[in-house]
Amino acid sequence: MKIFNILWRNYTNLNSRKTLISITSKIHKLGVLGNRRFSTMSNEEPELKEFTDYLDNLKNYERLGVPIGAGTDSNDGFDMGRMNRLMERLGNPQSRFKSVHIAGTKGKGSTAMFLSNILRQEGYSVGCYTSPHLWTIRERILLGRNGEPVSAKSLNSLFLRVKDILDLSFQMENRSISHFEVFTAVAFTLFAQENVDIAVVEAGLGGARDATNVFSSSELLASIITTIGEEHLAALGGSLESIAKAKSGIIKQACPVVLGGPFEPHIESILRDKASSMGSPIVSASSPGNRSSIKDIKRTNGKPYQICDILIDIEKDLQLSIELFDVRMPMVGSHQLQNAVTATCAALSLREQGWRISDGSIRVGLEHACLTGRSQFLTPKEAEAVGLAAATILVDGAHTKESARSLTDTIQLTYPDAPLALVVAMANDKDHLAFAKELLSRKTPDAVILTEVNIAGGSSRLTPASLLKESWVQAAMELGVTFSDMGIEGVDKFLEEQGKHKCVVLGTGRSVEESMNIANDLLRARAPDSRSCLIAVTGSLHIVSSLLAPLQR
Repeated sequence: MKIFNILWRNYTNLNSRKTLISITSKIHKLGVLGNRRFSTMSNEEPELKEFTDYLDNLKNYERLGVPIGAGTDSNDGFDMGRMNRLMERLGNPQSRFKSVHIAGTKGKGSTAMFLSNILRQEGYSVGCYTSPHLWTIRERILLGRNGEPVSAKSLNSLFLRVKDILDLSFQMENRSISHFEVFTAVAFTLFAQENVDIAVVEAGLGGARDATNVFSSSELLASIITTIGEEHLAALGGSLESIAKAKSGIIKQACPVVLGGPFEPHIESILRDKASSMGSPIVSASSPGNRSSIKDIKRTNGKPYQICDILIDIEKDLQLSIELFDVRMPMVGSHQLQNAVTATCAALSLREQGWRISDGSIRVGLEHACLTGRSQFLTPKEAEAVGLAAATILVDGAHTKESARSLTDTIQLTYPDAPLALVVAMANDKDHLAFAKELLSRKTPDAVILTEVNIAGGSSRLTPASLLKESWVQAAMELGVTFSDMGIEGVDKFLEEQGKHKCVVLGTGRSVEESMNIANDLLRARAPDSRSCLIAVTGSLHIVSSLLAPLQR
């Protein structure tokens, strides 16, 4: 840690905090933090090595960060012509199945999971394409009537079959084809090969210039836009309005548009104006005629679930209605109820187009939906597997101001009175201050432990824990929240000097495991019965992946 201590002592002599971030990022690119080295080795199965090696030689914007303006429909945006030419060389596989395309700032993955589950329950063979993944890239492609990740054998076999086309495209496109473009093309080719009945496809970035946006109006059954929030601002034009315009790019001529929301009025106007210009009927999940609510929270095997009523009555554009009482949803929180309503509206719009989807399939699909790392409470057995047998642990990949608000709502809904510790790691291109202020301004945590993890298998987008803590210090000061900095003296010494503190404790941990133990020790000092305490792990799906890795072994 000497190099960071030197940097920190000279912090005031630097031109700006961004200079320090730049310096520390360069140090991390060398793979060094204290005495630890970050591995960039792939965790994929040996059968996929040839494919993953191929992908690793392509530009990976999840690892590097997205360029300014890349998701906008402008000269700075990703080249959709390149993607369309790649699909043409592969025989336009996306034309051989029907699709539902989902864009939005938050809620895309959950909505995709809800809708896919509904369709599978009805008996359809479903291809589901999402990102990112937690442990293996195979998780991004779910197939068949059971929704299992594609097998390594099938994925590698297809790659070998199309490799010559990929190589040709790489050369013809001046070596500019990206990791996400190639994997998206392979996924759609696989869906065509497997003769899926329908594909549910999550956009990666924005919509208009996203690699997934290759569907024509004849191939698309519905577009879904879940939410509009301030994520990837620089890549999507710098404002909520530009983000809305980018995401509205998935709307196709005369195809129904499902709006999740709720949206700010001027943002909804942008989406509605685009739909109107395309002659696309609109289905609003936030329509006044929809009366959905969380009635109760119950628990089974130590995990909470919510009892919900979902009542939809839409009369404009399309006439859709359903009444579902006492739906038992394991994905908890008001935001997950909104995602479920959005998916239900999409299912009803498909039914309106002649797809066989019963009310019973919608109910069971919602009740069986589960998405790792999103509003996920660990069972006692799972908590034991990650090293904290007696703790209650919530993992959630929240990393924006809006998702932090949803996380807080979930905590208030499920454990409103429990002592709370947050364990946080984030990428360096997120709004750390806004995230911290949101989590400090509602249910004030007893402790916040900042740590760090690799982002997309690399360290170039990692935020050092010491810098992340500075954002939380600033947030606490701006909000007037009393805090105490644990420093580097250790939990025991801190508790000995501070006693049973009544302020927020801010500390850092060198690893997720160490941070969890620090959080647990601090909470046990506040409430000896650790089962009555809650540790929430958040800030990135990558910290979730790191924590849950023992469950995969």
